[in-house]
Amino acid sequence: MSAHTFRAFLAACLMLVAGLATAGGPAWGQTPEPVQDPPTIRIDSDAGSDAAIAARLSRIFAQLDTLSAVQVRVAEGVVTLDGVVAHRGDLDRAEAIAARIEGVVAVRNKIEASVQLGERVSPFLQQLMALWQAALDTGPLLLLSLLIVAGCVALGWWAASFNRFWRGLTPNPFVGDLLAQLVRAISLIVGIVLALNLLGATALMGTVLGGAGVLGIAVGFALRDTLENYISSIMLSLRQPFRANDHVVIDGQEGKVVRLTSRATVLMTLDGNHLRIPNMMVFRAVILNYTRNPQRRMDFELGVDAEDDPEAAIKVGVAALAALDFILADPAPSGVIVTVGDSNIVLKFTGWIDQSSADFLKARSAAIRVAKMAVEAAGFSLPEPIYRLRIDQVQDQLRTAAPAPPGAAAAHSARRRAGPSADRPVEPAPSVHPDDHIDRTIEAERRASDEENLLSPKRPIE
Repeated sequence: MSAHTFRAFLAACLMLVAGLATAGGPAWGQTPEPVQDPPTIRIDSDAGSDAAIAARLSRIFAQLDTLSAVQVRVAEGVVTLDGVVAHRGDLDRAEAIAARIEGVVAVRNKIEASVQLGERVSPFLQQLMALWQAALDTGPLLLLSLLIVAGCVALGWWAASFNRFWRGLTPNPFVGDLLAQLVRAISLIVGIVLALNLLGATALMGTVLGGAGVLGIAVGFALRDTLENYISSIMLSLRQPFRANDHVVIDGQEGKVVRLTSRATVLMTLDGNHLRIPNMMVFRAVILNYTRNPQRRMDFELGVDAEDDPEAAIKVGVAALAALDFILADPAPSGVIVTVGDSNIVLKFTGWIDQSSADFLKARSAAIRVAKMAVEAAGFSLPEPIYRLRIDQVQDQLRTAAPAPPGAAAAHSARRRAGPSADRPVEPAPSVHPDDHIDRTIEAERRASDEENLLSPKRPIE
């Protein structure tokens, strides 16, 4: 149990104790009812007769086993109690009874609690024997109650064992298992209620049900994260946002779906590692599913010289992309001018592929290569950034330096426009067939594991 869960459970318990402590007291803002004194015990003779008071108290104490050894003396309405009792609680009890006698002015309590082992153990043994006798008397009825509970539980477990029936009632096997567990719980509750009714303990039944409700609230506060995760699992199994083997991005985590369990969603990352995400996070996360729509657009940028014609470069790059067999004709590839920099013009090319027949990363890599080589072969250069340095104080050696030969700048510009690959033929694009290694690894992992999978191809995807 985490620290957060323990603090929540402790707070719920404190709330429960506070509620129970204040349940019997007056509500806030109400005046408590005055406590009434116990009624006065009247005597048969004159109220002022000391002998009558002593006789009445002696007869009362004689009827109580724990106070039968108490001796009573009365003088001028003052009662003196003497003797030995087994427990200290009997001291206050005897004094309270004497104070209620009519005509008693004061009570002087000289009773002592016994410290002898025999006198202390004897009442306990008597109570134990009384309980044993009561158990023997109610034994047959108690045994019948236990048989009723056991019969109801056995019947519930037998009914819940038909997994195929319960799963057939619901569109999801997880919900079918929940129904089976609900049948078992109901059978246990019915058995307990019938047994308590047979024993005549209806008041106890109400207390048990009330305590169970309060305990359920406390447990709900303490385990709210676990309950939220469990409910999220139910919702994900009913309204499935993905299927097995789908390529998804969940809360920034990318991979292919292996399975959906009652606790977590298992992904296999593109590196081949297992990743378990709690269903509570999956249910609240933004999910990007690359597999739902097999057509996917790729894009990349190329920069040409600032002196080149960007529209001509776009036509060359788009034509090169259209010639690739994995680039879809509808929608057709395109290109746009992104920005004009200090030394180049940035062009953005886009094209669509079918991920069922082409790997996205391979296709994008091949498209960049082909477009770059086609643009360079057409005479467009892909310049590097150019930085201009301004020198305020020119050195003498720079002044006396020999001037560049005429036509050098023009030749350098022509070499830049021609590019190193102007005469180099464009090689065909490599294979972009999808890599199925991850898919084969996932299938092997499913065959080797017997862990549940709540994803069903029969359920619709949101």
